[in-house]
Amino acid sequence: MKSVIVAALVGSAAAFAPSTQGPRTTALNAGKVAPKLQFVPCISTDDLPSPGSATSGVAGGLAICIAVDPKGAVFALGDKCPPVNQPLSFGKVGDDGTISDPVLGTKFSLKTGEVVSWCPAGLGKLIGGIFDPVGVPTYPVKAQGKTVQVQVDVNYKANFEADYWSGVLDAQGKSNGKYY
Repeated sequence: MKSVIVAALVGSAAAFAPSTQGPRTTALNAGKVAPKLQFVPCISTDDLPSPGSATSGVAGGLAICIAVDPKGAVFALGDKCPPVNQPLSFGKVGDDGTISDPVLGTKFSLKTGEVVSWCPAGLGKLIGGIFDPVGVPTYPVKAQGKTVQVQVDVNYKANFEADYWSGVLDAQGKSNGKYY
């Protein structure tokens, strides 16, 4: 009986003793990949919006807003407007070289993506007052044959996902994310 008590005390003490193991993490520590800029297809030229409007597309795994100003020039911007990530492609393209957020009214420059007017009215003033003004990314765009191509970092999505844990077993049942 004494040996059982001694064993229990030693085991309890060992549980609180300093460990020589390294830090534990749930990350799979996927390596980062070097950025690689290249033009990739986004939408068909047949799907280009009429002058003064915008549409959405996907290029390299990124949501892209393709906007056409009233003069017919084509621009590519990130399709998530801060601060609430409303699709920018639902916005209105203005005569002043801007596109406006359809919910909060923020105007972004088509050329630079910088904020021209941050949450100017109504609900926008209330919500916009909580956040700092932030622009949207812009991307070079060109027509190639029957497609509109946008220059993006094709490794961006992989680098973003490398920071997140995919779990012991992912949807395919393998711990490294590969398909069977």
